[in-house]
Amino acid sequence: MIVLYFTSTGNSLYIAKRIGGENYSIPSLLRDGRFIIENEKIGIVFPVFYVGVPKIVEKYLSHVKLKSDYIFGVLSYGMFSGAATRHLDNIGKRNGINFSYINEILMIDNYLPRFDMNRQVQSQNKKRIEENLSIIVNEVNSGKKYIKRHTGVTEILRSIYQLLYDKNFERKFSVDSSCNVCKVCQKVCPVDNIEVNRRPVFMNNCQHCLACIHHCPRNAISIAGEKNKARFINQNIKLKDIIDSNNQDHRSAMKQGLS
Repeated sequence: MIVLYFTSTGNSLYIAKRIGGENYSIPSLLRDGRFIIENEKIGIVFPVFYVGVPKIVEKYLSHVKLKSDYIFGVLSYGMFSGAATRHLDNIGKRNGINFSYINEILMIDNYLPRFDMNRQVQSQNKKRIEENLSIIVNEVNSGKKYIKRHTGVTEILRSIYQLLYDKNFERKFSVDSSCNVCKVCQKVCPVDNIEVNRRPVFMNNCQHCLACIHHCPRNAISIAGEKNKARFINQNIKLKDIIDSNNQDHRSAMKQGLS
């Protein structure tokens, strides 16, 4: 089994690890031009962005050829998944990807302008993350066929969000004097959108994942509208895991069915 994932604060990487198999970062695969994946089972794991599929995941799925009899998707969300499962299924159909299984799981939301991270962490027991994740892992491993359906109304909502998509998102970022030029933000950015000289410089390809803000060891990076300075990283994932996922060497992965 091969699981392809997009992660910023570790939720999706944790899901991928729990599912098992060989785990590979979608941004890293995209960067390396690895567009043929073959295995008995192939999974796509990512967080819901703006009630839909993140642009980087959609971009990869528009290029990749997945050769498998069982292709599955697992989406993490923090409050409202909207049309994400429907969106993923439609992307698949456009690109010759036939999903056997698509499901979603409620987890901690890291979107700082809307959520207080302290309250999010305090609510995680109510979200029954481990229980629900175990169900999904068992269903995938058993080869269950299931597509989580949403109404057409959510698809309309997704379209509205896309119209409101802020192309100047990173203008909301600020960096204070506590920055010590450690370059963690540069290392965790999934699309190499940050260069650090004296200060982080954002280069207009932001994916809205907020990895740079959540992982900053000095809490030096902020975004307009955030509730407080509390940050979030999945407790089961280390900073090194995030950095390594963005810098995977796929030459050895050729033997695992990637080319």
